[in-house]
Amino acid sequence: MMILTFEDSEEEILNHIISYVGIGARAFQVAEIAKTNLNFNGLEIDITNRLVRKQRQEIDLTFIEFEVLYLLANNPGRVFSKEQIYDVVWKESYSGDYNIVMSHIHNIREKIEDNPSKPVYIQTVWGVGYRFNQKML
Repeated sequence: MMILTFEDSEEEILNHIISYVGIGARAFQVAEIAKTNLNFNGLEIDITNRLVRKQRQEIDLTFIEFEVLYLLANNPGRVFSKEQIYDVVWKESYSGDYNIVMSHIHNIREKIEDNPSKPVYIQTVWGVGYRFNQKML
């Protein structure tokens, strides 16, 4: 730890600040890189390689399906409305029919759930939206 005093020049103080900001930024990058996989009772989401595996078996997801699954799994227990899911995944506001979100949720469940009619990973919160089951952690 470096202690700066009033006797230090402005240039020296500025150099120390820039140095510490750089160290903090590198530490933050390392922390971000470290979180590359999400694991939930046999379901693994490899963020870096955009792969999903269940019991080590790779599951093919479309770009949108992966984005929806990642949004929910990265926020276990948080409820997202269909509107919120659409806004985040499609990166635009949508003022029409949100059945497209329901359709993608259905497709994801078909691929990752043992029994898609009784989903364990992606839960429906009736009248509100969807959440990823936080008990799967």
